[in-house]
Amino acid sequence: MTETVRLREVGMRDGLQSIATVVPTEVKLAWLDAEYAAGVREIEVSSFVPPKLLPQLADAEAVVRHAMTLPGLKVSALIPNSRGAERGLALGVPEMNFVLSVSEGHNLSNVRRTTEESIEDFRRVVRLCRDSGKNARINCGLATSFGCTIEGDVDEDRVRRIAGEVAEAGADGIILADTVGYGQPAAIERVFRKVIADLAPLPIAAHFHDTRGLGLANVLAAFNAGCREFDASLGGLGGCPYAPGATGNIVMEDTAFLFESMGLDTGIDIDALVEVRRIIARALPEVTLYGAIAKAGLPRNFHPVAEAA
Repeated sequence: MTETVRLREVGMRDGLQSIATVVPTEVKLAWLDAEYAAGVREIEVSSFVPPKLLPQLADAEAVVRHAMTLPGLKVSALIPNSRGAERGLALGVPEMNFVLSVSEGHNLSNVRRTTEESIEDFRRVVRLCRDSGKNARINCGLATSFGCTIEGDVDEDRVRRIAGEVAEAGADGIILADTVGYGQPAAIERVFRKVIADLAPLPIAAHFHDTRGLGLANVLAAFNAGCREFDASLGGLGGCPYAPGATGNIVMEDTAFLFESMGLDTGIDIDALVEVRRIIARALPEVTLYGAIAKAGLPRNFHPVAEAA
């Protein structure tokens, strides 16, 4: 059987949250439908943050409700705290992602709590989800797992310890994130190997930014370490307010091409995915979209895995 890799679109949340121009709900739904039609089957569609803090995602409920009507789509949303989890549970969101920073300085700057306080908040969120009877999955993203613009290096043993703590707290999956683009392939592979070995069979996913051009190299390093779940963003939308000059997340189109060219099945029609960029370009003409495949096209000798099978 052909080996598969799971790619999750995070542009609708991580990509849009840093953009001031509010994208109309109908445009978000058109984007959602178009990516679904292109074969993307995992999308983090929004975040349950207070609308007054993030007007861009004030329509979270409407977007989530629509997403949940698409057959076979794995819908997820980010939750900042217990209140966000309550909103997600009320809607019946099947998967929620809680995020805390391994770096103490980044966590204090981002959510004004220590990392340990955020771990305790995650424990409360897990209990809330388990007690709800809704059978919702709850993942924990570990931001700044490979470096921090505030503290610099992040101790790899600290990453392993915190991953173990959130796993013990009941996480259904863990996402190791290079939030500010400090990671390099050797460290990425080393940390993923250790965390995967520590916590198997718990799923360990990757969330990379392409701040310094190493995004896809880091993807391959994590893959070589055994990771098979990756976040990416259409056109490389996204970034971190604590990473000046950041170019955003790794590009979904290029990531899909990387794996398909290696003979791994993503289930994605890359040509159709590239066309989805038009929706974003019309809605956000001032925003730069990245991506080599969108610029150069697929090579003549390229054959999608699904067709080859």
